[in-house]
Amino acid sequence: MDADNFPLHTFWILIFSVIAFLWIAQGIRAGIGMSRLPWLSDVTPIASEGAPLVSIIFAARDEAEKLPAAIQTLLAQDYPRFEVVAVNDRSTDRTPVILHEIEQSSRNLIVTDIATLPAGWLGKPHALVAGFHQSHGEWLVFTDADVHFEPDVLRRAIALAAERKWDHLTLLASVTMRGFWEITAISYFGLGFVFGNEPWLASDPRSARYVGVGAFQLVRRSSYEKSGGHARLRMDVIEDMKLGKLMKMAGFRSGVAVAEDIVRVRWHSGLRDVIRGVTKNMFAAVHYNPFFAAALMLLSVTMSVLPFFGVAFASGWARVFAGIAAGAAVLIHGAMIWSTDASPLYGLTHPLGALLFCWMVARSAIATLWRGGVIWRDTFYPLKELRKGLV
Repeated sequence: MDADNFPLHTFWILIFSVIAFLWIAQGIRAGIGMSRLPWLSDVTPIASEGAPLVSIIFAARDEAEKLPAAIQTLLAQDYPRFEVVAVNDRSTDRTPVILHEIEQSSRNLIVTDIATLPAGWLGKPHALVAGFHQSHGEWLVFTDADVHFEPDVLRRAIALAAERKWDHLTLLASVTMRGFWEITAISYFGLGFVFGNEPWLASDPRSARYVGVGAFQLVRRSSYEKSGGHARLRMDVIEDMKLGKLMKMAGFRSGVAVAEDIVRVRWHSGLRDVIRGVTKNMFAAVHYNPFFAAALMLLSVTMSVLPFFGVAFASGWARVFAGIAAGAAVLIHGAMIWSTDASPLYGLTHPLGALLFCWMVARSAIATLWRGGVIWRDTFYPLKELRKGLV
């Protein structure tokens, strides 16, 4: 068709019809895929007899506020054979005092202190490797210092890994969200995580998809060692996701399950904390590539904001297809957060969440490029070294 005679209205009909189709198709695909993930609450806990030794490992840097409550849930496991290895990573607050006080009264806790960070390492991977060397378990659980476990999580996770013959199991934890802006930002982020990573494909050895969530990753010790573990991720900011990648690259079986409230975390407190917290991550997720960052923002605006403008300003069939796209986005967004404490009505915040997401990506890219690197827990890491360390 001659471009000069191609009506603008027809162009918008095509655009909005494609967006509507993509929302519906991917929504159905994600709905079916996520429904196939095992729920940890449906797994029969493993019996005490023959249960392998499990080491729970976490790094803590200036976590005095959240650490005391979280670590008690780790130590309260009803699993017969486990240890908790806590690594104090150069903390300047009361974190080491808290850890060593609890260590004195607990037979399951091992505390190790790190005073300096060697060149060529990010703090967290270095601390987790140090924790690994202090551990003895046949299975390892990597988590964070602010994550809360229910007492039966180890029994269920080990049982599930054994049943599915997985070498690596990551759990989709419950994120505690409070307040309008925090829920708006995190719920959109969660939707993007599901669509972008397709967790239901992580267990398919033919798929390149992988998932790793910092709140809970169960790994067979021998598989962790053969994959290179966090030593391979020494300069990778999103080391939790990349651990899942390492498992699949090494040919091991990886899987994802839904933990719901069995594992829960308050990821960030308030919108400002959310934005600050992901500044180090978002640009890393697109391999520190400005063009990838721009493409991600354009995709988000096209899929999540443009249809709502179409509903307001388009006419005829263009408005109809824009309405279908916007409605599908709202319904899918609401459906994806039904298992949280947030109301599905937060699906209505979808375009606002998209704009916040774009700001997070832009802010992360600008801050990283402006500084020439990333500041993480008061330590500066040069961009050149971060790019070299990508897995």
